[in-house]
Amino acid sequence: MAAINDYYRKKNLMQQLADELEQLENDESLKEELSFKRELNDLLEAYGKSARDAFSVLTIIDPSLRDAPQDRFEKVPRAKRPLKTYKNPHTGDVVQTRGGNQKTLIAWREQYGAEAVQSWVD
Repeated sequence: MAAINDYYRKKNLMQQLADELEQLENDESLKEELSFKRELNDLLEAYGKSARDAFSVLTIIDPSLRDAPQDRFEKVPRAKRPLKTYKNPHTGDVVQTRGGNQKTLIAWREQYGAEAVQSWVD
């Protein structure tokens, strides 16, 4: 019975997607955007230019485009974690780390408990 349930669930999903697609196809703003894209591609092709060439011209017209990420999947570097200094009051040992998976810290947490070790941060 699982196969038939799966079949009907997917069939309903397919019908729902077909209805949404039909709505999009009837949307005037989408038609305008697709027409713009088609005309832009035709214009680029007529002049033998690429999208990169068009973008370089657009950045001259609007310099704020230059500041936008070139690739929406471009990785933005994360800020460094703050350096934490732990001082063990029992032994006087000091550990400096940016993360929590430091070998000595893990041993201290097992021995003294996580809350106690956290209270040792300077």
